[in-house]
Amino acid sequence: MFNSIFDTSTAGLEISSALIAAGVALGMGLVLALAHKLTTRGVSKGFLVTLTILPMLTMAVMIMINGNLGTSIAILGAFSLIRFRSIRGNAKNLLSIFFAMMIGLSCGMGHVFFGAIMTAIGVVAMVIFTYLPLFEPDKRERVLKIVVPEDLDYTGVFDDILKKYTSSADLTTCKTVNMGSLYDLTYNVKLKRGIKEKEMMDEIRAKNCNLKVSLSQAIIEEEL
Repeated sequence: MFNSIFDTSTAGLEISSALIAAGVALGMGLVLALAHKLTTRGVSKGFLVTLTILPMLTMAVMIMINGNLGTSIAILGAFSLIRFRSIRGNAKNLLSIFFAMMIGLSCGMGHVFFGAIMTAIGVVAMVIFTYLPLFEPDKRERVLKIVVPEDLDYTGVFDDILKKYTSSADLTTCKTVNMGSLYDLTYNVKLKRGIKEKEMMDEIRAKNCNLKVSLSQAIIEEEL
């Protein structure tokens, strides 16, 4: 069903077949780049251009090494590491890089129809899983940061407040700031339903001498 467009009966490669594969690879790379832009915030134009052109370059490498899959993966794997050595990327960027390489590998072997089908399925899945609330974090999970003076014994001093307003609270970080005159405490908390955040923060301020208190969303982007 997924036959290669390259004619393996001849010694050389027809220019028409190579141009078709290159055009399909470039088109599918553009579709992937548009899907990545649609589902990712703050993506740079340079990365989108990379996603657009990478499938065609991968296809060209496959053709130059005569379709040797193992060699092509090793070469392109080394090339793809250049980006991640200089710029920290997240899991979504890494997924798109491998997606682009898959498109290029399929076109480089002449299986453009297979590559087009996989691209369509992958792009649809990317959009669906991005906008469905399937993997959304619990909005009640927060990061609570409290600054206390150095003469305040913070051990257990906020336990009654945290028990009142949260279902779980774990002290994850404790560090000194302002040349040791203050302590910065960081808690991972899960708020109870229906509580008023301002009331909790006001009660904490009454115990930490009205120093800084912050409550933020516990959303962490994986760095690779």
